Formats: sequence, structure tokens, C-alpha cells
Amino acid sequence: MASRGGAEQRKSYEVLSVEEKEQLKKEQTLFFRDGKRRIDYVLVYEVSKKADEDEDEHKRRRKEFEKNLKERHKLDLEPEDESGDGKTCFVKIHAPWDTLTTQAEVMKLKMPIKENDIDEDGASLNCCDKLPSPFTLNEELIPPEADNFTCVFKKNMQNEFIGIENRDEFFNPAERSRMVYELLERCRYDSERENKFGLDILLSKGTYTAAFPLHDGKYTSEHSMLTHGAENDRRLLYEEWARPGRWYKYQPLDLIRRYFGEKIGIYFAWLGYYTGALIPAAIIGLICFIYGCVSMSDNPVQQETCDQEGTGNSTMCPLCNERCGYWVLYDSCIYTQVSLVFDNWATPIITIFMAVWATLFLEFWKRKQFEIQYDWDLFGFEDHEENCRPEFEASAPDTRVNPVTKLEEKWIHGYKKYPRILVAVTGILFMIALVLGCVFGVIIYRIAVSAAIAATGNDFASSYSSLITTCTASVINLTLILILNRIYEKVAVWLTDLEMHRTETVWEDSFTFKMYLFSFVNYYSSIFYIAFFKGSFGGHPGDYQTIFGLRVEECDPGGCLPELCLQLGIIMVGKQAYNNVLEIILPMLLNWWSSRDAKKRQKQLGDEYTRWEQDYDLRPPDRHGLFSEYLEMVLQFGFVTLFVAAFSLAPLFALVNNIIEIRLDAYKFTSQMRRPLAVRAQDIGIWYGILDGVGKLAVVTNAFVIAFTSEFIPRLVYIYNYSENGGLEGYVNNSLSFFNTSDFAEGTAPNDKTYPQTETGVVDICRYKDYRQPPWGVNPYDPTLQFWHVVAAKLAFVIVFEHVVFFLKWLIDYLVPDVPQKVKDQIKRENYLAREALYQVSLEQVQQQQRPSARGGIQVAQPEKHGALGNVTYEASM
Repeated sequence: MASRGGAEQRKSYEVLSVEEKEQLKKEQTLFFRDGKRRIDYVLVYEVSKKADEDEDEHKRRRKEFEKNLKERHKLDLEPEDESGDGKTCFVKIHAPWDTLTTQAEVMKLKMPIKENDIDEDGASLNCCDKLPSPFTLNEELIPPEADNFTCVFKKNMQNEFIGIENRDEFFNPAERSRMVYELLERCRYDSERENKFGLDILLSKGTYTAAFPLHDGKYTSEHSMLTHGAENDRRLLYEEWARPGRWYKYQPLDLIRRYFGEKIGIYFAWLGYYTGALIPAAIIGLICFIYGCVSMSDNPVQQETCDQEGTGNSTMCPLCNERCGYWVLYDSCIYTQVSLVFDNWATPIITIFMAVWATLFLEFWKRKQFEIQYDWDLFGFEDHEENCRPEFEASAPDTRVNPVTKLEEKWIHGYKKYPRILVAVTGILFMIALVLGCVFGVIIYRIAVSAAIAATGNDFASSYSSLITTCTASVINLTLILILNRIYEKVAVWLTDLEMHRTETVWEDSFTFKMYLFSFVNYYSSIFYIAFFKGSFGGHPGDYQTIFGLRVEECDPGGCLPELCLQLGIIMVGKQAYNNVLEIILPMLLNWWSSRDAKKRQKQLGDEYTRWEQDYDLRPPDRHGLFSEYLEMVLQFGFVTLFVAAFSLAPLFALVNNIIEIRLDAYKFTSQMRRPLAVRAQDIGIWYGILDGVGKLAVVTNAFVIAFTSEFIPRLVYIYNYSENGGLEGYVNNSLSFFNTSDFAEGTAPNDKTYPQTETGVVDICRYKDYRQPPWGVNPYDPTLQFWHVVAAKLAFVIVFEHVVFFLKWLIDYLVPDVPQKVKDQIKRENYLAREALYQVSLEQVQQQQRPSARGGIQVAQPEKHGALGNVTYEASM
């Protein structure tokens, strides 16, 4: 089934007069000079004034290529136009109707054959859909797409298809450009060698500098949409989708797909679905945050830590060797309060919810994806045999006979690829080691800065030393992450090219794996360090561990969770802000720079600034397609799910960012980039597997965050085993151990051994966060029995939590079918209609043949009812 649409399915600009329409048509320069044949594709090349062999070769290739386009592939080409700069030439291409119908049959395009007559189940339950909503699209401008059954286009039965009488609109511009591109990819540019063909190779060799379909016109107009309608789909997309003022509206997915193609349409469908799914997660996270804020003031842990006359007045052991002095526990009052906002009894709730949420999101997206695949006719479409990558053809050392085309082509034997793969693996490991080295450097920075702040003797700075250190270290870490990511992208391209992959699909999969692996380590390594390693190997007073003579940093008595929260927030928000600015500001500046000369000539000399020149001055689509958009969102998905136990506001921040991201991406594609090729795609590809893997890893990381990073388990152990009244009263004092200052190892005792806040001015006993025996115990400073109780409880919690959540994920996966029943029924109905239509055509052909032969007899042929159905078969048994 397909939702077909065009100019007839949206509000047109009928209020314009005939003269105004013709003038607008001329101004938009979307047609050949005759004003009738639409430009489906544009080729661009630059003429060099220098006469050399390379330029002669380029001319020869262009001449042969364009000759074959006209003679062999039956395309119309308009004589080249030279732009105002005197060196850029444009070749406009139009596909006639006969060429389009032939190519549509070859590519097995599915076109509408009958309106959908299946009744919607439960229509009476959807009364809410009939109520007015501020989120729905304006149906006067973007009416609902026609709901039709489709079958594979057949040239000999074209009159059976809906809308065939309007040949100009039967194939939309995205389909036309895709069909023309297929012909461009098959066209030969060397008459002597059969394997020399394809536009992409000519682009890589510099024969052409660019090739692209045209935008439908301007995205702005002096006429109001309300009074004149939309002149073209581009303006309609900009006004109703890309403008910031439309941030609360649903996306016109069918219009996006019709204009940009299925691959971009599926990306925006996934992004919109993901954004909508974040709403309940953001609400739950916000509720947990509010609960933490409200309950924090009544929490005994906060009261005892901030009590300057009670436990909060406990003298704490120095935070660094020699330079740091003694301090009192209530100095960490603010830190403890921040910690309790995120580390409270609601933390396991948001964690379990997000683990289940991730599974529900992926399962229901899978169902949504099947609906999209059916609506957009993406079931069972077959990719053509991919051409070799130009880089592979230029550098591959061997040749072979292609098993599909039976033509000789470039090849590389497996034993020659192994050394290249080894080099690529070594490069990946080196870059990962470089990232870990940077993280280690940031750790050394944190230790050194903490010691330096303590050495200043400034009470204010010392009180906020942990906060200052964490913030500055997070900003430095974010800067290093962004720099390393840019460097590694170039390294990953070089390493993937080194592996010599034959096709673009295999190249993209290898590149995606490398970039995501590196980005995972790059963005998450510092967060993993704070979550699972910081404070675990610092030792205790009298037996501290050191790095380069500096004492290993420890967590605040309030725990490491506030640092983890701050690190996560700075990296997550900083990365998203940086990407959003880079995606919009930079293209706008580059487009202004490239178009300034043409606009100047238009203003001063009255030169026409044609549509193909305007589009050529826009930014070309990214070489890697939608890779950067998907990578940004998948990394965000990791921030939202992997460490939600430490930062319950992550879903809310992600929701706000994605609302902005959708409109920024829409604005970029609609106004700042050339129109990309309308590529078909069935799904989001390899990214679904990555999301599924991150969702499973999130269960493990959150279990360990709750067990080992937060104070949730130690508090439970205290309540059920050591509390006198079953509450948290006395927990802070219970979690602090005693240390005799005379037991400091050489070089670790503070230089200033006095502390005015004690009665004598001399500190004999200081406290530290741990469960160890006191100096007067049987085995001084050995772990206490409570220590082992806490460790056992943590391990038990991890095991139980993981098993429960993984069982829930499995149960959801089992109970939620991948394909909605409605889609199954529609597929069966569509197959039936396609068979009947083909049978009817065959029957009419037989009846025409039932006439007397030249010898007076009658020729009778029986139609084969189930013949020629291979092209319309679906997997209806799903």
C-alpha cells in the first residue's frame, strides 16, 4: 500500500492568474527552455582554460557519457548553460514518459491500483482523534494522503493504475530523480570498455563536479500561504515543518518522504517517534527529581551532615597529602544535598522504568517501522547490484569476473586484505588508547588542582574545591572529546579506505562500526571512571595509593554521584549544543559566501540567478549521508539509558534537545542543502542493533551504579541490620570510620597538624568514609563485618536487578508482535487485488486474440491466473 500524493493532494495556488503562474514558472527555472519538460537532474562541470591531457580526457568522457544518455537511455538533455562566473556549466536532464514507465517497471516501483477498502478496527474507540488538536497539521494545506493499495508497475497495464491520466504528477519528483539516477549509474562513458560506467566514478575523477536533483523552487515567497497556498512542496515543508514556530506540530512524514525519499523520511519518522517516547520518561524523571528536592530537607543524612553542633562537626582526615589540612564534615553539606536530590528512594524506580522503557520503545518502533514499510511500499524491494566504489576500482590490484553481471571487474584477494585489516585494527586500538590517555590526563589534572586549591589556604575555595575541580575537568574533557572526535573521523575514513571495500554499503557498515566504537569510548570513558572506579582504589589513611607521587582522588563523603551527575550533564548538554550550532551556523555562513557573487551580479547587472545555480551554491549533502544525525541521537540514547540512575533529568534534557533538533535538521535539509538523492531504505539499518545493545548494557550499568556508586544499598543494610529505630538516624556517623593521626605514613600527614575548631587545637582522631575497625579495635583498620554485609548486599542486588529486568524485557519482546494484525490483513488484501488485476489484464488480452485466423480457425489461449506474480509477492505469513 502507498500513500500517493502530489500537487493534487495539497492546497494549490489556484488563486493566481494564468499570467502569474507562467511568470512564477519562469522565475523558478525548473523546466527546459520550452517551459514544458521538467528538469529531473542536473550535471555540473567546470571548464578549465588550461589545455592539458586531463581536460581533454574529461571532455571525451563527458561527450561519450552524454551521447549514451540520449541514444541508449532515451533521456533529453538541454544544451549546456554557462553560469555568470564564466567557468561553470550545467547540463539539464529530463526523462520522457516512455523512459519513466520503462524504468519504473525495471525498478519494480509500486504504484496505486485501488483505494483501500479495509475497515479500520476499533474506529469507534478513536473518538479522541476527531477532536481538534493544536498538534495536528493544517489539513487545508497538507491533507491526509490517499490510502491506496499498490502493485508493481507494469507498462502494459498502466491504464489500471490510479492517476495515470495526469502524467506530469503520476511519478513524484523524488521517484523521477531516482529513476534518472539509476540510468546515470548504468550509463557508459567509455565506448571501448564495458565496465567503465556510472556517474559516481565520473564525479570521483573530476569529470563532473556535482550532480543533483533540483529543489522545487524557493522556500519563501512574497505571497501568504493562507491566501495563495503553497507554490511548491519545498515552501510547504518550510512553512509547516522547518520553521521554529511549528515546533509543537506533528511532522508531515508522507510529504517528507515524497520530497526527500524514504531514507530521510524514515530517519525523521524514527526521530519523531523517539522524541515522543521520551515524554513519559521525561515526566517520570522530573517527578523523581522533584521528589528528591522535596524529601532532601527531611532526610536524616542531610540533617546530620549539615548539623554544625552534632555529627557535621566531625573532624575529617585530609583530602590530600601534606598540603591539605583537616576539615569538618559540614563543609560537604551542599554536596550531600545535591547528592540526595538524585540519590534517593526513587532512584531504583526511574532505573527500572527506563530499562523497561528502552525495551518498549524498540519493540513498538519495530511495529511502527513495519507500518511505515507497508505504507511506503518498502516490503520486498530489491536493491540492484551495486557498482564498485571508484576508489576500489582505482586501487584494487586484482581482477575477476563478476558472478552477477559476468563482466570483468577489479578485485582483491582475501589474503591481501588481512594485512590491511590488521593495520586498521591497530589504528583503532591506538586511538582508543589515546582517548584513555586523555582521560588519565584529566584524572591527574583533577588530583593536582584539588591539591593546589587546598594549598592556597582559602577557606571558600577549599569548601568548593570538589565542585570547581569537577566543572573545570568536565569542560576540559568535553573539549578533548570534540577535538578527538574530529580527528578520529578522518582517521576512520583513512582506515576504512585502507581496507578496500568493494561497495559503498560494505564501506559504510565498516565506517559506522569504527566511529561508534570510538565515540562510545570517547564520550563514556570519563563517566565510567567516575561511576565505577573513582574512590574504589584510593586506600585509607595510613595506606593511601598514589600516582606519580599524587594521592589517588577519593569521593566526597556524600558519594561520587554528584560528580557523575555533573560530568554527565556537561558532556551531554555541551555536545548537543555544539552540534546544533555547527549544523546551522556553519552552513549558513558557507552558503552566504558561495552565493555572494551571483547575487551581486543579479543586483547590478540584472543576470538571472537560475534555480540550478542557486542549488549549486548550497551545501552538498554529507558524504556519509545521515550517519552524523544517527550517531548524535544514538549517543544521546546512551546518555539517557546508561546512567539515568545518576541523572534523572537526562530524558527531559534529551526531549528538549530533540524538539529543537527536529526543526534544525528540517531547516538544514529544506533551505541550506542541495536536494539529496531520494534513496530507498527499509529501516534504520545497523543502528537498530546498536540501540538494542545499548538498551541491554543499560541494565547492567544502572544496576552497578545503584549498587556501587549510590548510597542506596549501604542505607538499606543500615536500616535493616544496624538502625535502632528502623530509620536513617545515625547513618552518617555509622558510615564514618576512626583514624589515629599518629598512624599517618611518612609524607602523608598534613604539614599543619593543628586545627582551631578542636578543644585543644590538636587533632588526635580524624574520620573518613569507610567501614573499617577503629585504631583501638582487635585488627585496626581491617574491614568490619558491616563492610562485608554491604558488599554481599550489593552483589545480590546486581544479580536480582539484572534477572528481574531482563525477564521483563524478554516478556515484553515475547508479548508484543513485530507486525500489527492490521498490516498483515492489508498485505493479504493487496496481494489478492494485485493477482486479480493481473488476471483481468491477461483475460482481456486473450479475448482480443480470440478471432478467426487466416485459415478460418480460432486461436484460443488460456490465461494463467497465477502467472507473473513474483513481482508482487509479500511475506503475508508474518
